[in-house]
Amino acid sequence: MTTYRTIVLEHFKHPRNRGPLDDASHSADGANPLCGDRIRIQLRIDGDVVADARFVADACALCIASASLLTDRLRGLSVPDAMKMDAAWIFVALEGEPPAGRRKCAILPIDTMQRALSS
Repeated sequence: MTTYRTIVLEHFKHPRNRGPLDDASHSADGANPLCGDRIRIQLRIDGDVVADARFVADACALCIASASLLTDRLRGLSVPDAMKMDAAWIFVALEGEPPAGRRKCAILPIDTMQRALSS
């Protein structure tokens, strides 16, 4: 059985989709000044579908794990469905809710993705 900690460590040690997306059509930067997380979410939208998603980050393990899970899930989603993703989704994907003081770390990639799609 996987646990919250196992998932965070796996995605931190072996992040999916980490690195720049050269042909991104949408991009946004996000930061968490309380802990120093900095992230860029880059997306390529074809029509109304997320064709590709990547991230670049200088961030904590939880933020990187969340970005890894998020970018994996985004591929193939419609833009409206991507915009519906929220904290509840990432907590399910992480198989647990982070401590209250760390929730912003987990949610930062989703907030950043939504800003990218809103631009």
